[in-house]
Amino acid sequence: MEHCTAEDPLLAELNRQTHLKMLNPKMLSGHYQGKFLEMMSFMIKPRQILEIGTYTGYSAICMARGMAENGMLHTIDLNDETRDFAMHYIRKSGMGKKITLHTGNALDIIPSLAGPFDLVFIDGEKSEYRQYFELAFPKVRQGGFILADNVLWDDKVYKQEYKNDEYTRHIDMFNKMVTNDSLSDNMIIPVRDGLMLIRKL
Repeated sequence: MEHCTAEDPLLAELNRQTHLKMLNPKMLSGHYQGKFLEMMSFMIKPRQILEIGTYTGYSAICMARGMAENGMLHTIDLNDETRDFAMHYIRKSGMGKKITLHTGNALDIIPSLAGPFDLVFIDGEKSEYRQYFELAFPKVRQGGFILADNVLWDDKVYKQEYKNDEYTRHIDMFNKMVTNDSLSDNMIIPVRDGLMLIRKL
């Protein structure tokens, strides 16, 4: 962190206000992971991004900064109580025209989005990761990328005592499914709670 570009004032304010006003602020991507997402987006220069799990908009803003000039980011969140908070900071970031926030069940909304997506970020309901992947994958362009958050799940995925924990089991099943998928290649990056980077072949 000492050798990472400092968090800019807007994201620092969003970070602080999320911790002051929202439940479960640990769900925020935060500075280090946000900078990683921003760098990935700048490298890929996506025209279209799909994000599953908006929370307060931190990760959406980070990824939108690296999009192509005419790019569009579709972000989905089930919780309508965080919508106004997230949209306030999305507009304040200058990304209001580049980010569309959909409120509702991602499993219902993903089929309605056209794509093709250059980048997908999965950070929604952990028990639904497999379904998100199966719905989003056909909409990802060949050579496009999917990032899935929380794939280490507080290190529980490799601890025997958590093998029967429901969420741990779902994350472990997702990890194994992607690893065995012949249409993609993948790796886990140990950033925060684990990011799986997946490339569509």
